[in-house]
Amino acid sequence: MKPAASHLTRVELLQVPERIERWIRFGRSVQEEMLDRRRRALWFAPGDVFAVVRWAANDFGAAISRIDILIAPAPGEAIVTVPWVDPGGVSLLRVHGWPKVQRVLAAVDQVEALGVDPKDACPDHWRHVHARLAAGDEPRDYTPCRHAAWIGRRVITP
Repeated sequence: MKPAASHLTRVELLQVPERIERWIRFGRSVQEEMLDRRRRALWFAPGDVFAVVRWAANDFGAAISRIDILIAPAPGEAIVTVPWVDPGGVSLLRVHGWPKVQRVLAAVDQVEALGVDPKDACPDHWRHVHARLAAGDEPRDYTPCRHAAWIGRRVITP
């Protein structure tokens, strides 16, 4: 059953070559709309996990590099606001600065290398990556054992 449109989280993406980029690194949208040749919007159902990357450059190079891993909120759930994400989301990870963004992208690649879709990985892993990067430490790898424990936990506690 498709959720009501008012309960969906809308993310506006943009592509201006060599200037501004907003894209989804992972996540499965339930709806998509082309707004114009550079912009499109994606909608995510409550509970969907997705990563949005925002990057902008000026005449001197990269000015902004950010990645947020969010859960699309259910109505009434506490959220953080994120530019171009309406109404916002439940934050699992939020980093800025290209070196940290690269480390998060590497963590996403590592999860995919296991054959796990990052949106299906344990949300606590993304919180762990956020905390370790904030402390200046190296995050631990996601493992098949950790993923199996997460799957088992989801079966036990709906």
